[in-house]
Amino acid sequence: MIELVGISKTFNGKQGPIHALKDVSLSVKKGEIYGVIGYSGAGKSTLIRCVNLLEKPDQGSVKVKDEDLTKLSTNQLRKARGDIGMIFQGFNLLKTATVYDNIAIPLKLTGLDKENVKERVERYLKIVGLEQKHNAYPAELSGGQKQRVAIARALSFEPEILLSDEATSALDPDTTEAILDLLLKINKELGITILLITHEMNVIQRICDRVAVMENGEIIEEGKTKDIFTAPQHATTKKFVSSLFSHNIPEDILANLNKTGQVVTLSFFGETSGEPALAKVSKEFDIYPNILAGSITQLKDESFGQLVVHFQGDQEIVQKALQLLENNNVKVEGVTLDDSHTGVY
Repeated sequence: MIELVGISKTFNGKQGPIHALKDVSLSVKKGEIYGVIGYSGAGKSTLIRCVNLLEKPDQGSVKVKDEDLTKLSTNQLRKARGDIGMIFQGFNLLKTATVYDNIAIPLKLTGLDKENVKERVERYLKIVGLEQKHNAYPAELSGGQKQRVAIARALSFEPEILLSDEATSALDPDTTEAILDLLLKINKELGITILLITHEMNVIQRICDRVAVMENGEIIEEGKTKDIFTAPQHATTKKFVSSLFSHNIPEDILANLNKTGQVVTLSFFGETSGEPALAKVSKEFDIYPNILAGSITQLKDESFGQLVVHFQGDQEIVQKALQLLENNNVKVEGVTLDDSHTGVY
């Protein structure tokens, strides 16, 4: 559906060239929700703006539905953009226009007749849950409602692809959850492919099928959300994942516990998150597991949890118990003093 190959983009800054993108390639499949995460300055905003050529890359190809947008004429590009909707962090609503007109005016400018404009506005306001807000003005809406109007406006062009540029960054946690649920609904019921960028790992965790991690204009890690959460490879990826599992254990306590046993992090995924794994090993082996910290989160389709556990007992028996856990699809990682300095395990 979307294929970026060898995308590079450089801007001229006051202190010299800024290499926003460096030979970036990624592929988004039809019908999936693909997330790009990175800290400020990673290049993700430039990347998503290259998809519809709001930013034209210096090098590389941008293929949407097997058509290279970089090779199209102005008129051809305008037509191709009809299949690509976009929503932004700042909503971009007309302050002096009603909710209805904020959606209707762009449609009218395309030459759509009045009857079809009305039908589309009503249809998509209903989808986003604002059918009672036709005559309201943006100043009368909450942040979440403004974003819903922006989403309805993007959907009214009936695109096959929806680009989301930090669409939840300005919203409070509860409103963010509601907007993410709406994006899931749009993806499932309308079959729209979604490419989103964010700096919030909870957004990736909640709705994305696959994710790319960006840093300094490059993709440093990419894969299924499940794989990125269970086995992050790059230090930056690990930092993002650990932001959802921050288990702070005082260094002096950790040092003492390691003298009397072994402290490990246990990661559970899917069905294993609901299994009484610790009860099994404590029953089978002469050891005493003590849970120090833990949390569980819901990915798009499955749950993922972590526990920091102190195993007290004979070292050889503890190793056998840990091996049994691994044999039952529980990931086991050791916790050291070096880990504790970051406060994240």
